[in-house]
Amino acid sequence: MARYDRAITVFSPDGHLFQVEYALEAVRKGNAAVGVRGTDIVVLGVEKKSTAKLQDSRSVRKIVNLDDHIALACAGLKADARILINRARIECQSHRLTVEDPVTVEYITRYIAGLQQKYTQSGGVRPFGLSTLIVGFDPYSSVPSLYQTDPSGTFSAWKANATGRNSNSIREFLEKNYKETSGQETIKLAIRALLEVVESGGKNIEVAVMTKEHGLRQLDEAEIDAIAAEIEAEKEAAEAAKKAPPKET
Repeated sequence: MARYDRAITVFSPDGHLFQVEYALEAVRKGNAAVGVRGTDIVVLGVEKKSTAKLQDSRSVRKIVNLDDHIALACAGLKADARILINRARIECQSHRLTVEDPVTVEYITRYIAGLQQKYTQSGGVRPFGLSTLIVGFDPYSSVPSLYQTDPSGTFSAWKANATGRNSNSIREFLEKNYKETSGQETIKLAIRALLEVVESGGKNIEVAVMTKEHGLRQLDEAEIDAIAAEIEAEKEAAEAAKKAPPKET
Protein backbone atom coordinates (compact mmCIF):
# COMPACT_ATOMS: atom_id res chain seq x y z
CA MET A 1 0.00 0.00 0.00
CA ALA A 2 2.84 2.41 0.86
CA ARG A 3 3.78 2.74 -2.82
CA TYR A 4 0.29 3.89 -3.83
CA ASP A 5 -0.50 6.56 -1.22
CA ARG A 6 2.33 8.95 -2.16
CA ALA A 7 0.68 10.57 -5.21
CA ILE A 8 -2.92 11.62 -5.66
CA THR A 9 -2.89 10.59 -9.35
CA VAL A 10 -1.94 6.91 -8.79
CA PHE A 11 -4.56 4.18 -8.33
CA SER A 12 -3.73 1.16 -6.20
CA PRO A 13 -4.15 -2.25 -7.93
CA ASP A 14 -7.52 -2.79 -6.19
CA GLY A 15 -8.89 0.55 -7.48
CA HIS A 16 -8.38 2.83 -4.47
CA LEU A 17 -7.18 6.44 -4.41
CA PHE A 18 -5.67 6.46 -0.95
CA GLN A 19 -5.28 10.23 -0.64
CA VAL A 20 -9.05 10.66 -1.22
CA GLU A 21 -9.76 8.00 1.42
CA TYR A 22 -7.44 9.80 3.87
CA ALA A 23 -9.37 13.04 3.16
CA LEU A 24 -12.62 11.20 4.00
CA GLU A 25 -10.97 10.11 7.26
CA ALA A 26 -10.20 13.79 8.05
CA VAL A 27 -13.93 14.50 7.56
CA ARG A 28 -14.88 11.67 9.95
CA LYS A 29 -12.63 13.25 12.60
CA GLY A 30 -14.22 16.70 12.13
CA ASN A 31 -17.12 18.22 14.05
CA ALA A 32 -20.58 16.73 13.45
CA ALA A 33 -22.85 18.68 11.09
CA VAL A 34 -26.50 17.98 10.31
CA GLY A 35 -28.98 19.35 7.78
CA VAL A 36 -32.76 18.84 7.85
CA ARG A 37 -35.18 19.95 5.14
CA GLY A 38 -38.76 20.86 6.07
CA THR A 39 -41.66 21.90 3.84
CA ASP A 40 -40.96 25.64 4.15
CA ILE A 41 -37.70 25.77 6.11
CA VAL A 42 -34.24 24.20 6.10
CA VAL A 43 -32.06 23.85 9.21
CA LEU A 44 -28.28 23.45 9.63
CA GLY A 45 -26.76 22.42 12.95
CA VAL A 46 -23.11 21.85 13.85
CA GLU A 47 -21.20 20.65 16.86
CA LYS A 48 -19.23 23.52 18.37
CA LYS A 49 -15.96 22.83 20.15
CA SER A 50 -15.66 24.81 23.38
CA THR A 51 -13.64 28.00 22.79
CA ALA A 52 -10.76 29.19 24.95
CA LYS A 53 -11.69 31.52 27.79
CA LEU A 54 -10.13 34.60 26.15
CA GLN A 55 -11.26 33.78 22.60
CA ASP A 56 -14.13 35.66 20.96
CA SER A 57 -16.60 32.87 20.10
CA ARG A 58 -18.22 35.01 17.36
CA SER A 59 -15.03 34.65 15.29
CA VAL A 60 -15.49 30.85 15.09
CA ARG A 61 -18.40 30.32 12.71
CA LYS A 62 -19.11 26.95 11.12
CA ILE A 63 -22.28 27.94 9.27
CA VAL A 64 -21.82 30.63 6.63
CA ASN A 65 -23.75 32.39 3.87
CA LEU A 66 -22.64 31.86 0.27
CA ASP A 67 -25.36 34.22 -1.00
CA ASP A 68 -28.57 35.74 0.39
CA HIS A 69 -30.48 32.51 -0.32
CA ILE A 70 -27.77 29.82 0.14
CA ALA A 71 -25.82 28.68 3.22
CA LEU A 72 -23.15 26.08 3.91
CA ALA A 73 -21.96 24.02 6.88
CA CYS A 74 -18.94 21.73 6.77
CA ALA A 75 -17.03 19.05 8.61
CA GLY A 76 -13.26 18.64 8.30
CA LEU A 77 -10.36 21.06 7.94
CA LYS A 78 -11.51 24.64 8.56
CA ALA A 79 -8.63 26.22 6.61
CA ASP A 80 -9.63 24.21 3.52
CA ALA A 81 -13.24 25.27 4.08
CA ARG A 82 -12.29 28.95 4.05
CA ILE A 83 -10.72 28.65 0.58
CA LEU A 84 -13.68 26.69 -0.80
CA ILE A 85 -16.21 29.15 0.70
CA ASN A 86 -14.40 32.16 -0.82
CA ARG A 87 -14.32 30.51 -4.26
CA ALA A 88 -18.04 29.65 -4.01
CA ARG A 89 -18.95 33.23 -2.96
CA ILE A 90 -17.04 34.66 -5.94
CA GLU A 91 -18.88 32.25 -8.26
CA CYS A 92 -22.26 33.34 -6.80
CA GLN A 93 -21.47 37.02 -7.47
CA SER A 94 -19.99 36.29 -10.90
CA HIS A 95 -23.18 34.41 -11.86
CA ARG A 96 -25.31 37.39 -10.75
CA LEU A 97 -23.23 39.77 -12.88
CA THR A 98 -23.18 37.53 -15.95
CA VAL A 99 -26.71 36.08 -15.97
CA GLU A 100 -28.47 38.76 -13.87
CA ASP A 101 -30.04 36.01 -11.76
CA PRO A 102 -28.99 34.40 -8.46
CA VAL A 103 -27.53 30.89 -8.63
CA THR A 104 -29.67 27.83 -7.94
CA VAL A 105 -28.66 25.58 -5.04
CA GLU A 106 -27.84 22.73 -7.43
CA TYR A 107 -25.63 25.02 -9.57
CA ILE A 108 -23.40 26.11 -6.67
CA THR A 109 -23.31 22.55 -5.29
CA ARG A 110 -22.18 21.29 -8.70
CA TYR A 111 -19.52 24.05 -8.78
CA ILE A 112 -18.17 23.15 -5.29
CA ALA A 113 -18.20 19.40 -6.08
CA GLY A 114 -16.39 20.09 -9.39
CA LEU A 115 -13.72 22.06 -7.55
CA GLN A 116 -13.28 19.24 -5.01
CA GLN A 117 -13.07 16.66 -7.81
CA LYS A 118 -10.44 18.71 -9.70
CA TYR A 119 -8.15 18.42 -6.67
CA THR A 120 -8.28 14.60 -6.83
CA GLN A 121 -6.98 14.43 -10.40
CA SER A 122 -4.02 16.86 -10.57
CA GLY A 123 -0.43 16.25 -9.60
CA GLY A 124 1.17 18.39 -6.90
CA VAL A 125 -2.06 19.09 -5.00
CA ARG A 126 -4.06 17.28 -2.34
CA PRO A 127 -7.85 16.81 -1.95
CA PHE A 128 -9.89 19.24 0.16
CA GLY A 129 -10.24 17.60 3.58
CA LEU A 130 -13.87 18.54 4.07
CA SER A 131 -17.43 17.51 3.36
CA THR A 132 -20.14 20.18 2.97
CA LEU A 133 -23.87 20.46 3.56
CA ILE A 134 -25.38 23.12 1.29
CA VAL A 135 -28.90 24.45 1.84
CA GLY A 136 -31.07 27.13 0.31
CA PHE A 137 -33.99 28.14 -1.89
CA ASP A 138 -33.90 28.43 -5.66
CA PRO A 139 -34.65 31.97 -6.95
CA TYR A 140 -38.23 31.31 -8.17
CA SER A 141 -39.20 28.45 -5.85
CA SER A 142 -40.38 28.24 -2.25
CA VAL A 143 -39.22 24.61 -1.84
CA PRO A 144 -36.01 24.25 0.22
CA SER A 145 -33.04 22.16 -0.99
CA LEU A 146 -30.33 20.24 0.86
CA TYR A 147 -27.21 18.84 -0.82
CA GLN A 148 -24.04 17.14 0.39
CA THR A 149 -20.59 17.05 -1.23
CA ASP A 150 -17.55 15.03 -0.16
CA PRO A 151 -13.76 15.19 -0.86
CA SER A 152 -14.06 12.92 -3.91
CA GLY A 153 -16.32 15.49 -5.64
CA THR A 154 -19.50 13.43 -5.33
CA PHE A 155 -22.70 15.35 -4.57
CA SER A 156 -26.29 14.30 -3.87
CA ALA A 157 -29.62 15.75 -2.69
CA TRP A 158 -31.13 14.74 0.67
CA LYS A 159 -34.18 15.26 2.89
CA ALA A 160 -31.94 15.04 5.97
CA ASN A 161 -28.29 14.10 6.35
CA ALA A 162 -25.23 14.33 8.59
CA THR A 163 -21.48 14.43 8.09
CA GLY A 164 -18.42 14.48 10.34
CA ARG A 165 -17.91 12.75 13.67
CA ASN A 166 -20.48 10.01 14.45
CA SER A 167 -22.39 10.85 11.26
CA ASN A 168 -23.58 7.23 10.92
CA SER A 169 -25.30 7.37 14.34
CA ILE A 170 -26.98 10.69 13.47
CA ARG A 171 -28.07 9.38 10.05
CA GLU A 172 -29.63 6.29 11.66
CA PHE A 173 -31.49 8.54 14.11
CA LEU A 174 -32.76 10.72 11.23
CA GLU A 175 -33.85 7.67 9.20
CA LYS A 176 -35.97 6.49 12.15
CA ASN A 177 -37.42 9.88 13.10
CA TYR A 178 -37.61 11.97 9.91
CA LYS A 179 -41.06 13.19 8.84
CA GLU A 180 -42.05 16.05 6.54
CA THR A 181 -42.36 18.86 9.08
CA SER A 182 -42.37 22.63 9.06
CA GLY A 183 -41.26 25.50 11.29
CA GLN A 184 -40.31 24.69 14.88
CA GLU A 185 -40.66 20.90 14.48
CA THR A 186 -37.90 20.85 11.83
CA ILE A 187 -35.58 22.86 14.11
CA LYS A 188 -36.34 20.50 16.99
CA LEU A 189 -35.53 17.41 14.88
CA ALA A 190 -32.13 18.84 13.86
CA ILE A 191 -31.24 19.65 17.49
CA ARG A 192 -32.46 16.23 18.69
CA ALA A 193 -30.23 14.57 16.08
CA LEU A 194 -27.16 16.55 17.21
CA LEU A 195 -27.85 15.89 20.89
CA GLU A 196 -27.50 12.16 20.12
CA VAL A 197 -23.72 12.67 19.83
CA VAL A 198 -22.98 16.05 21.43
CA GLU A 199 -22.39 16.08 25.16
CA SER A 200 -23.18 18.98 27.51
CA GLY A 201 -26.38 19.97 25.69
CA GLY A 202 -27.20 23.14 23.81
CA LYS A 203 -24.09 25.19 24.65
CA ASN A 204 -21.94 23.11 22.27
CA ILE A 205 -24.33 23.43 19.32
CA GLU A 206 -24.60 26.08 16.62
CA VAL A 207 -27.89 26.18 14.69
CA ALA A 208 -29.03 28.30 11.74
CA VAL A 209 -32.45 28.40 10.10
CA MET A 210 -33.19 29.46 6.54
CA THR A 211 -36.60 30.54 5.23
CA LYS A 212 -37.56 31.97 1.84
CA GLU A 213 -38.72 35.31 3.33
CA HIS A 214 -36.00 36.00 5.92
CA GLY A 215 -32.92 34.18 4.60
CA LEU A 216 -30.42 32.74 7.09
CA ARG A 217 -30.83 33.38 10.81
CA GLN A 218 -28.46 32.07 13.48
CA LEU A 219 -30.25 30.97 16.65
CA ASP A 220 -28.78 32.45 19.82
CA GLU A 221 -27.74 30.33 22.80
CA ALA A 222 -30.90 31.07 24.79
CA GLU A 223 -33.16 29.79 21.97
CA ILE A 224 -31.08 26.60 21.54
CA ASP A 225 -31.07 25.99 25.32
CA ALA A 226 -34.86 26.41 25.47
CA ILE A 227 -35.40 23.85 22.66
CA ALA A 228 -32.82 21.45 24.22
CA ALA A 229 -34.64 21.70 27.59
CA GLU A 230 -37.97 21.00 25.84
CA ILE A 231 -36.48 17.91 24.14
CA GLU A 232 -35.06 16.69 27.49
CA ALA A 233 -38.48 17.15 29.16
CA GLU A 234 -40.17 15.17 26.37
CA LYS A 235 -37.60 12.35 26.78
CA GLU A 236 -38.17 12.20 30.54
CA ALA A 237 -41.96 12.17 30.06
CA ALA A 238 -41.66 9.31 27.54
CA GLU A 239 -39.43 7.28 29.92
CA ALA A 240 -41.81 7.92 32.83
CA ALA A 241 -44.74 6.73 30.69
CA LYS A 242 -42.84 3.51 29.89
CA LYS A 243 -42.09 2.81 33.56
CA ALA A 244 -45.64 3.57 34.75
CA PRO A 245 -47.69 0.42 35.56
CA PRO A 246 -50.36 -0.42 32.97
CA LYS A 247 -53.85 0.85 33.83
CA GLU A 248 -56.36 -1.74 34.95
CA THR A 249 -59.44 -2.07 32.81
